[in-house]
Amino acid sequence: MKKILLSCSAGMSTSLLVSKMKDVAEQQEISVQIEAVSSDNAFSMLNDYDVLLIGPQMRFMKRKFEKYIKDQSIDIPIDIIDTVAYGRIDGAGVLKQALNLIGD
Repeated sequence: MKKILLSCSAGMSTSLLVSKMKDVAEQQEISVQIEAVSSDNAFSMLNDYDVLLIGPQMRFMKRKFEKYIKDQSIDIPIDIIDTVAYGRIDGAGVLKQALNLIGD
């Protein structure tokens, strides 16, 4: 099972996106766990996930996450959620982005 973590300012704006991603994963029979959390909570959860996607409005946090994973020797890819996919609440597109980062 692949574990995908989404982070935004409060974890709320990505919750609908998570629902759409889960629907697509179920339709395509992809085994995933997807959760959306605030950026503050994401730091403590990185060891438990395979990829971190950050909401476009929080792109400034990418460097902080990259520094943190380097300092903590955590091996996890990090990227900004595609702005168009985020705006369209494109669950399929964001799921594909996450799985590509993981290597599937």
